[in-house]
Amino acid sequence: MLTFAPMRILIVEDDPTLNSNIIKALKHEGFQAEGVFDGLLAEKLLRREAYDCIVMDINLPGKTGYDLCKDYRILNTTTPVLMLTAFSELEDKVKGFECGADDYLTKPFFMRELVMRVKALLKRANQQQTASGVNDIIVAGDISIHTAQKKVTRQGKEIALTPREYQILKRLCEHAGEVVSKKDLISEIWGSALDVNTNTVEVYVNFLRNKVDKPFGKESIKTKVGFGYFIAFE
Repeated sequence: MLTFAPMRILIVEDDPTLNSNIIKALKHEGFQAEGVFDGLLAEKLLRREAYDCIVMDINLPGKTGYDLCKDYRILNTTTPVLMLTAFSELEDKVKGFECGADDYLTKPFFMRELVMRVKALLKRANQQQTASGVNDIIVAGDISIHTAQKKVTRQGKEIALTPREYQILKRLCEHAGEVVSKKDLISEIWGSALDVNTNTVEVYVNFLRNKVDKPFGKESIKTKVGFGYFIAFE
């Protein structure tokens, strides 16, 4: 009979009680969970160990969650990261997403919601991994997306994107010329992130325009007022 190892989850949280409670909740769901309390120690672990999901606080001793996540994304662009924070301002969430976080949970929270978020992230990561080999390269106009390497080029020049920016651009290029609604983008990319709204999508589309359009003198990412966004090439 085949047996499967439980998924590994690293909890990076400097509050010992919260760290322990998260581990217990995840172990109760069948996950293999372990915790660390320091950003620098977490960085060492992430360089030598493989995890299926990371639950990461922002305010950490040694190295902040923002910096830890940003540096981790240089090494790993696919493992989902759920950020924990005591702040609820949009700017803090946007900064977290810019650093490469996949989802955001504001303290205090219910453990059931954290478990739900982790399961949703793991499911979406598995679906994306399964589908990644279907179209190795997506070409839309002068933009090329190499899905296996998560690499984007325009006119032969590579463009550095965060995971969220990449996902939005990929969706638009897959449906070039078609309007993609903000609701569809939220559902597909953020999934169960209950506190994500259309303003967040607008912020990310603006980021994309600054990276994908403006440096090339283009206006390819367009807005259909009241409907959503589409990408088109003259």
